[in-house]
Amino acid sequence: MWGGRFSARPADIMQAINVSIGVDRRLWTQDLAGSRAHCRMLAAQKIITQADAEAILGGLQAIEAEIRDGTFQFRDQFEDIHMNVEARLAELIGEPSGRLHTARSRNDQVAVDFRLWVRDACDGAIEQLKGLQSALLFRAEQHASDLMPGFTHLQPAQPVTFGHHLMAYVEMFGRDAARFADARTRMNESPLGAAALAGSPFPIDRHMTAAELGFDRPMGNSLDAVSDRDFALESLAAASICAGHLSRLAEEIVIWMTPQFGFAALTDDLTTGSSIMPQKRNPDAAELVRAKTGRIMGSLVALSTVMKGLPLAYSKDMQEDKPPVFEAFDALTLALGAMTAMISALQPNTRRMREAAGSGFSTATDLADWLVRELNLPFRKAHHVTGAAVKRAEALGVDLSQLPLAELQSLEAGMTEAVYKVLTPEASCASRQSFGGTAPEQVRARIAEWKTRLA
Repeated sequence: MWGGRFSARPADIMQAINVSIGVDRRLWTQDLAGSRAHCRMLAAQKIITQADAEAILGGLQAIEAEIRDGTFQFRDQFEDIHMNVEARLAELIGEPSGRLHTARSRNDQVAVDFRLWVRDACDGAIEQLKGLQSALLFRAEQHASDLMPGFTHLQPAQPVTFGHHLMAYVEMFGRDAARFADARTRMNESPLGAAALAGSPFPIDRHMTAAELGFDRPMGNSLDAVSDRDFALESLAAASICAGHLSRLAEEIVIWMTPQFGFAALTDDLTTGSSIMPQKRNPDAAELVRAKTGRIMGSLVALSTVMKGLPLAYSKDMQEDKPPVFEAFDALTLALGAMTAMISALQPNTRRMREAAGSGFSTATDLADWLVRELNLPFRKAHHVTGAAVKRAEALGVDLSQLPLAELQSLEAGMTEAVYKVLTPEASCASRQSFGGTAPEQVRARIAEWKTRLA
C-alpha cells in the first residue's frame, strides 16, 4: 500500500503488532456499505466515471457474496478489513479498483465503519432490553398482588408485592434503553469525507454519503471526525450501567434460590449440578450474568485509557478501540439473552414469599403512620412509641399484630383495636396508594403504562 515510499517489507514483529484483521474482520458489512456510498458519490460528482463506479460496485457485490458463503480469504498480509477488501477488489476488477480510495483515507473509512457497527450494536441492545422488559412485565402482571418482603440493607423493611419488585427492573432497563437511544442520536453523524484529517480537495458531497448510510448529517469538523471515539465510550458507559442492573437482578435470583430464602427456582435447563454433590442446583446462568459486568465495565476503562492524552488527529493507538467494544457488546448480548430466559422461566414460591413478608416487624412503619393519622402524634414521637412496641414484641416472642392491646396501650393510651387492621402485610401494601407505590392498583397501572410504551 505504501511501497512507493518504503523499500523494505515490515519486520515480522511489526507485522505481528500492526495486523488487526483478526479483530476488525467483523466490520465487513459496514466496510462494504461505506465503500458503496463513497463510490456512488464519486460517480455522482463526476470524480470517477460511471463505468468505473459500476465495476467497483460489481466487485464489492462479489466480495459480499464470497464473505457470506465463506470463500473469502481474510489475509494477514493485508493488515485490516479495509485493505483485505481493497486487495480482493483489485484481483476481481483490476485498475478501476484503485479509484475507490479517491478523496478517502483509512482514517475516515475506519471511523465510519466503526460508528456504523456501534450504532447497530446500540439498536440491538435496545431491542433486547425491550424483550427483557416484556418478560418482566408478564411476570409482574402475574404477581401484582403477591406479597414479598421489601428489603433495605438486605433486612426486612416493609412488605411489597413481587410484581412491584419486578417493575423496579422494568424502570431500570427502560433508562438503559433510553441511554443507548440517546447515545445513538449523538453518534448519528458521518465522518466519511473527512479523509485523513483535513478534508478533501475533490468536490465531494458528504451530505449524500451521510444520507445513504442513514446518518442525520456529516460531522462538522474533519479533525474531530477522524479522531472522535466518544460514540464508543458513551455506548460502553451505557452498557456498563446496564450490566450493573443485570448484575443486581442476577444477584437477587441467586439469593432467592438459596434454601434459606426459597423465594424462587429456575428450571433444569437454566441451572447446573455438581460433580460431587448430587443434591445441588446451581444458578450458574445468573452468576455468569453477574460476572459479565466485569468484562463490560473493564472495556470502558480500557478504551478510556487508550484515548486519554491522544493528540489530534488520528493515532494508531486507536486501532485498539475495537477489541473492548466488541467484547463488551458480545458479553452484553449474551447477558441480556440469558436474563430474559431466566425471567421467563422463573418459578416464584409465592407462599414462601408471603410468609416472609410479615417477618422482621415489617409493618412497624404502618403502626407509626396509624399513630400519626389517628392520634395526631408527631411522627418522631410515633416512631419512638413504635420502636418501644417492637422491643416489647421481640421480648415476648410475638409479631406486632400479636402484641396484646394492653401492651400497646401501656406505650400509648389512645391505641384501640382498630390498630390491628393496619398491622398485616396485605393492609400495609394496599395502603401504599401514592404514585409509584406498591399497592396492587398502582402496580397494575404502571404495568399498563409500560405495555403501551413498549408497544
